[in-house]
Amino acid sequence: MGKVYLVGGGPGDPELLTIKAYKVLKSADVVLYDALVSKDILTITKLDCLKIYVGKRDGRHSLPQEEINELIYKFARQDKIVVRLKGGDPFVFGRGGEELTYLKEKGIEVEVVPGITSAVAAPSSALIPLTHRGVSSSFAVVTGHPNRGIDWSAFAKIDTLVILMGVKRRQEIARDLIKTGRDPKEPVAFVEKATTPEQRVIFSSLEEVALNPPEVRTPAVMVVGEVVSLGLEMNLVSDLNNLSQLALRNDGIDT
Repeated sequence: MGKVYLVGGGPGDPELLTIKAYKVLKSADVVLYDALVSKDILTITKLDCLKIYVGKRDGRHSLPQEEINELIYKFARQDKIVVRLKGGDPFVFGRGGEELTYLKEKGIEVEVVPGITSAVAAPSSALIPLTHRGVSSSFAVVTGHPNRGIDWSAFAKIDTLVILMGVKRRQEIARDLIKTGRDPKEPVAFVEKATTPEQRVIFSSLEEVALNPPEVRTPAVMVVGEVVSLGLEMNLVSDLNNLSQLALRNDGIDT
């Protein structure tokens, strides 16, 4: 009997992959990977490793979850080292718990290799602290998926909200949060393609998102809370520093 590793591939930057995940990938016979896994990470595997795409984007599934479970089980039964590779962390909206339950019930040995979730990495890479003394002492990670039926009133008093898979419903989410009593002027940030060279940060407010939502491309993480103002300030400082450095170089001054 083989062994299955449920591996978190991190938020996008291949250098944020854990050392353990790297070692597991080097030994894998089969890798079943999701849509948001960095293609650079897939090059870590040995040459004869079988790599199978089982991801989904914009609601389109390459395979239903039940078939993915069966596929993992089939390869494990063939004495293979199987890696189920997911973006972020396998247990943060990655359905890793379902796969773990299925495989354990079948008697398959499973090990979980945690990964850095975009819920934490995206705000950090955008210079937005999820907690900050005197500003935020709590944060919650929420799915914005339309099928989950979220009761947004439960999050009315949480200092910082991190919303995954909420880009398409950003206007509706903003309106729902305002209805729960959150300040319409509360700052909001969207972090696109976090930790990658294509990262882009869009700053807004709940009121603006509710009335005239900014253009945001997926994948992106939505952050709501006063800490976003700190991130905006830090980004402005970084931009000014970059402009100053550019001006000095253009003047021929070696900095």
